[in-house]
Amino acid sequence: MTRKSKGAIAAGHPKTAEAGQLILEMGGNAFDGIVGSILAAFVVEFTLASAGGGGFLLAHTKEKVNTLFDFFCQTPKYKKPLTNIDFYPVAIDFGGASQDFHIGRGAIATTGALRGLETVQKKLGKLPFAVVAEPAIEYARQGYILSQYNGFCLGLLASILLKDREGLKVYAPQGKLLQAGDRCVMRDFANTLEELSKKGVKDFYEGEIAHQIAKDMQEGGYLTLEDLSHYQVIERKPLKSQYRGYEILTNPPPSSGGILLAFALKLLETVNLSALEHLGAKHLQILTEVMALTNQARAQGYDNFIHQEGIEEQFLSSEFLGKYPNKWGSTTHISVIDGEGNAASATFSNGEGSAYTVPGTGIMLNNMIGEADLNPFGFHNWPVDRRLSSMMSPTMILEEGKPRFVLGSGGSNRIRTAILQVISNLIDFRQSLAAAIAASRIHWENQQLGIEPLEDRENMLKNLVLPANTQVSRWQEQNMFFGGVHGVAVNDRGELTATGDPRRDGVGLVIRDF
Repeated sequence: MTRKSKGAIAAGHPKTAEAGQLILEMGGNAFDGIVGSILAAFVVEFTLASAGGGGFLLAHTKEKVNTLFDFFCQTPKYKKPLTNIDFYPVAIDFGGASQDFHIGRGAIATTGALRGLETVQKKLGKLPFAVVAEPAIEYARQGYILSQYNGFCLGLLASILLKDREGLKVYAPQGKLLQAGDRCVMRDFANTLEELSKKGVKDFYEGEIAHQIAKDMQEGGYLTLEDLSHYQVIERKPLKSQYRGYEILTNPPPSSGGILLAFALKLLETVNLSALEHLGAKHLQILTEVMALTNQARAQGYDNFIHQEGIEEQFLSSEFLGKYPNKWGSTTHISVIDGEGNAASATFSNGEGSAYTVPGTGIMLNNMIGEADLNPFGFHNWPVDRRLSSMMSPTMILEEGKPRFVLGSGGSNRIRTAILQVISNLIDFRQSLAAAIAASRIHWENQQLGIEPLEDRENMLKNLVLPANTQVSRWQEQNMFFGGVHGVAVNDRGELTATGDPRRDGVGLVIRDF
């Protein structure tokens, strides 16, 4: 007889998933599990997530209540003359493409990570917050062995992580950058998290840590004590759309990723993709055009109206869609579902980090106002005291009100196209979760088509009719550049599966009853 499952979790590191497993085995629910996993990711996925960043968590309770918890970063309340701002570019080479990011104290937005996790766990979880934090504290205090992927990411971001003494202490303790196979210990963060988990995260936003941040930001930064103390988690109604009979829940405005994903799915729905060869020339042609049209629509009908009331209905209306006829980095994600019917999908990020670590805490703050994709009108042109938009799109696919698939992705501006392709693989091509995530992907943006390895790729590319002036980047292997989709699924018999994206060393675990 098959044992009943306590739950399933998919994440970007074995210990991230293990933390969720331990918490589910202790009797926690999906929300306890995902919060504990995120805290663990602050340790073992340190180049992708931090207590100094922010994110979004999409929650579906066993009572069928859906909520999007927005604890993403907020722009500062006050601006300063640019001559007083510490803000500068760094180039990150992914091996097949390079992307510029901006860091420094002037790139830091108000962080929501800790307040968001405490809010979710207290509202929906079953266990004390201090218990949920235990695995992360253990990993940080005792250390863990860096994986090959950890080592790769550390090498990518070394120029940022080693900028100050706090970073050198953790990532180059003997004066040399840690490598895969080395043990990474974060004692300062272990002590900080232990204290905050017992007393509450208020100290980070109003106490000694907050005062230290505000003092340091007087030189080169925008943040003030007022920014930190006034930060609030926002509970939103998820954006709902339909795709071939399934209900899609995702991140609503003012974030961009969810609504652009919904727009692209509506374009795809006009074509019978199931009749096409998966990743054949015709399929690639349609995907490319959908991505190009979605970018065009974003520029013409969304970016200027992000905070406008009713933008969802306007942007996804048949009238607006009719104007676009179909002619045919540094983020991580965790998905959890439990045996009671609760599900959680969370995407979170620290950007690439600002290169500023709060002294004595082990927490590097974000560089969100240095991320080009979050600043469509140019750097330093952000409206004050406003929740930043984001490409992060934690997503659920529901059938008859129950989650069938829980998924999301890291990957900067590739997030929405990675999720789009996995959803289409699942629904249009009836692929298993593992196959849908493992399939090669493409990404079109700004006249650049990136394409992962495919059989007979060159012949297919010859037959593609690409948007004018498109340049093609032929990737020689699958790469984290194309996102990292981690998902869990439940079938008609209630059986759970979990799959992590191999591009980011993802892990999927199903937790059985003993």
